[in-house]
Amino acid sequence: MTTSATDNAESLAVGALDWLLKAARDVDGGLAWPDTLTAEQTTPILYNGTSGVLTALLDAWSHFADDRYADAAVRGARSVADAVDGWGHSGLHTGVAGMAVALRGVHRVLGDTEAGAAADRALDLLRSRYDGAGWNDCFELIAGNAGIALAALECGDLDLAGLAVDRYPATAETTAGGVQWEIRTGVAPRMHHMSHGTLGIVYALAAVGRAADRPDLVELASAGAADVISRNEAGPDGFLVAHSDPQQQHEKIERHSYGWCHGTAGDAQAFRLLSRILPDDPTWPALVDRCWHTLVNSGIPQRTRPGFWDNNGRCCGTAGVLALACDRQAECGDGHAFARVLVADLAARARTDADGTCWSNAEHRETPSDLAPATGWAMGNAGIIRELLRYARTTSGRDPRYAVPFPDQPPTA
Repeated sequence: MTTSATDNAESLAVGALDWLLKAARDVDGGLAWPDTLTAEQTTPILYNGTSGVLTALLDAWSHFADDRYADAAVRGARSVADAVDGWGHSGLHTGVAGMAVALRGVHRVLGDTEAGAAADRALDLLRSRYDGAGWNDCFELIAGNAGIALAALECGDLDLAGLAVDRYPATAETTAGGVQWEIRTGVAPRMHHMSHGTLGIVYALAAVGRAADRPDLVELASAGAADVISRNEAGPDGFLVAHSDPQQQHEKIERHSYGWCHGTAGDAQAFRLLSRILPDDPTWPALVDRCWHTLVNSGIPQRTRPGFWDNNGRCCGTAGVLALACDRQAECGDGHAFARVLVADLAARARTDADGTCWSNAEHRETPSDLAPATGWAMGNAGIIRELLRYARTTSGRDPRYAVPFPDQPPTA
C-alpha cells in the first residue's frame, strides 16, 4: 500500500487522460470520440465510443477535482444527447440504453440538468421501442434485452427493467445442470459468460429480481448459474468454463479465456452479485474465491504464447481483471499483490509521447500485429483509466467506488 504505487497509477492515468482529451473531436460545440484516431466517424455508445469516455472523465474529475475533465464530460454529454433520437440500436453497450446510463451519470455527478433530461428522453425512446417481448432478438448483455434491463435499473426505471426480463422464464432451455438461453433467436452455439452468455442474463435476472422483490427471477438466475457451474473444468479449487458449447468455430477464439467478457474475471462479478442477493448461501462467495484462485494462478498477464493475453483493455484484457482485483482488495483484503502485477504490466505496455499515454492491443494473426490505440471503454484508454484511478484510490485508502458504476459490476461492498 505504498505512495509510489498510487503515484505511478495516477501518473499513467493523467497521461492517458491527456491523450484522450486530444483525441476528442468538436461536433457542433460538443465533443465526441472515435473508436481509434484513424476512424472517420465518432460513435456515441458505451462500448467503444463517447458514452464510455464520459464515465472515465467523471472518474477523473471526482479523483483529481480538475475541471478540465468535468468540462469535457459536459461537452461530451451534449454530443451523446444529440445522437439519442437517431441511434437505431437499443442495447446497453451498443445503443441508447448505455447512452442513458452515461447521461444519467453526468447528471448525478456534475448536476448537469440537460444531461438528465437527455437520459429521460433516452428511456422514453426505449419504452416506445418495446414490442411486447423486447427490443431485438438478442438475449445477451452487450446488445440484448439483459443489458437493457440493467441500464433501466441503473437509471431508476424499475418498470422498464421488469419489461426487459419478462421474456426469460418462457425462453429458458433446461439442461443437465440448470438452464441456459440462446445468444440470439435461432443462433447456436450456447455461450456461458457475461458478455454474450448465460451469466450476463443471470446477472440481469438477479439484479431485477432483487430490486422488484421477485424471488422467481432470482431462482431462475440461480438455475442459470448452476448450468455454468456444472461446466467447470478447473476442479474443486478453481473455476474455468469454456467459451461456448459446442465450441464456436473461429480462428481468434480459444476454448478458455480469463477476462470480463468470456472468462473468469466476469464470472466472478456474477457470483459477487449472487453473494449479495443470497447471503445465507455459501455457494456464491466460495465461487468468487475459486475464480480468484484461477486468475491468480493462470499465468496472466504474461504473454506466454502468440495470442495468449494480448489485450490491455477492460472488456477482455488486463484492466478487466484489475477491476476484480480492486474489488477483492476492498472486500477481502487480498487483491493488492496481484493488482500491483497487473498495473506494472499496464505500465510496461503503455506508449507515451508528446500527445500523452495510450495502449495498443495486439492481434498476432495480422501484420503488423499492433492495432491502433483505442479511445473507449472496452479496448481503450477510457476503460484502463477507470481502473488505474480506482487502483490508486484503493492503495491509498480512498473510496474505491467508481463515480459512475457500470450496471454489470456490483458496487464495492
